[in-house]
Amino acid sequence: MKRLWTPAWIFRHVAMVVLVVGFCALGWWQISRAAAGNTLSWAYAVEWPIFAAFVVFVWWREIRHTLRGDGEPTADDPADAGAPSDQPAAVAATATLPTAPGAGPTAAAGTSSTASTTPVVRRPVRVARATVPAGDGEDADLTEYNRYLTWLNANPGARPGDYPG
Repeated sequence: MKRLWTPAWIFRHVAMVVLVVGFCALGWWQISRAAAGNTLSWAYAVEWPIFAAFVVFVWWREIRHTLRGDGEPTADDPADAGAPSDQPAAVAATATLPTAPGAGPTAAAGTSSTASTTPVVRRPVRVARATVPAGDGEDADLTEYNRYLTWLNANPGARPGDYPG
């Protein structure tokens, strides 16, 4: 529970309370306007409490996420066990990642580890672009799209943003 009383979390708690109270007050204000004859205010009278409920939902989800400790490195994490302590954190974190499937210190030793579950940082794929004119009355956009699909199929690890065209 001490994790929920850090300065950042105190700010989140206060922000949640201020937002929920403010949204409920705005909802009450819209109800009073709707009762006075403004029919559009009925929709806003429903919207503001929904916004307040969403703030509570996000706040509760973040609390559960923090209490479970997802994404936080631990001292007994096997991915950090092989990194020397005198290296910077960024260098130590990338030192245990293999550069390609089947490569790296764990693959050479023949042992299984959790390094295969960690994401591998890859360089963007760069290929030379060959311009092929559309032939036999084909649409140029269709030809370019088919070339793009062929490139994606040939480069399965690439993202669409890596496409050189």
